[in-house]
Amino acid sequence: MVLESRPEGGTLEIGFSAEDVARTRFAVSPLWEVVASVRVLRDTGPGVHRPWAERVRPALAAAKLDLTPLSCLIGPPPAGVPGFLVAPPTTPQPSLDVELAALRSMPHELIRTTTPAAREGVAALRADPERGLGRLADVIAAYWEVAMAPYWPRILTVVEGDILYRAKRLAEGGARRLFDDLDPRLTWDSGTLQVMHRCVRGERRLDGRGLLLVPSVFAGPRIFSDVDSPDWQPTLRYPPRGTATLWEGRAQPLSDALAGVLGRGRALLLAELAAPASTTDLARRTGLSAGGVSQHLTAMRAAGLVSAHRTGRVVLYARTSVGESLVAG
Repeated sequence: MVLESRPEGGTLEIGFSAEDVARTRFAVSPLWEVVASVRVLRDTGPGVHRPWAERVRPALAAAKLDLTPLSCLIGPPPAGVPGFLVAPPTTPQPSLDVELAALRSMPHELIRTTTPAAREGVAALRADPERGLGRLADVIAAYWEVAMAPYWPRILTVVEGDILYRAKRLAEGGARRLFDDLDPRLTWDSGTLQVMHRCVRGERRLDGRGLLLVPSVFAGPRIFSDVDSPDWQPTLRYPPRGTATLWEGRAQPLSDALAGVLGRGRALLLAELAAPASTTDLARRTGLSAGGVSQHLTAMRAAGLVSAHRTGRVVLYARTSVGESLVAG
């Protein structure tokens, strides 16, 4: 199965039963972000990820990293990505090591039947999947350290912030409200999710498996889908809210009046929390020490100005309604 990019075009209709709605979930996928970012790095011109690409390209050149085992599997848009390369995560927030372990143990027959044989560099993987998968996983791990690890806290803040937002939407109004503003190419009507596609159209049933939703900063502006594979949960990967400002400095106006009451550090942090953020990300963005950020957030949480949300191993902080009122005032 090839996971394809679907620009606007035909309509795919995904039918939901009550069980499908109950099993619909979210997950983060470091491996998917690696694969999508390689395509962006190769094809990007002026656009939202240009600042990242301009920093990463020289770093990869200095590391003398040969990406051929990975890049040969990723065709230019609208070509697809082999499904085995980005199997849907089975937990909400797997580490890259967990996803690479799954990649290394991928059934060899699946690789032979889903890799595009015509692409240069794929023959070795098809001929010796065990060795090829090991080499592929090593290349991905090396690429991660150079191109992704330094930026992962920021990326994670965006995708997990979107998940928190979607969870709130679901709690407020069910599936209709969840999908209402997820992407302009998605519409929900009477238990059916309609997805605008270029290549795939027609009706699909989830058959009680539910739908996996994976926010991806490097997927945009496309939606990637795999709803036909019998081996994995049907999946949609979509661009999350906040991607357009991902690489901006994010300087926020600081109210002198608020700083006079709370202190400059706490007022600055409150202003920065326009979107949920981790302690690490806030420290990097404000120049405050991680310890100082943690102390300020603890105090503001006790005062009811911020709330904390644990997602996996990361705690995201967000302004409460009281905090929002103070910043707005």
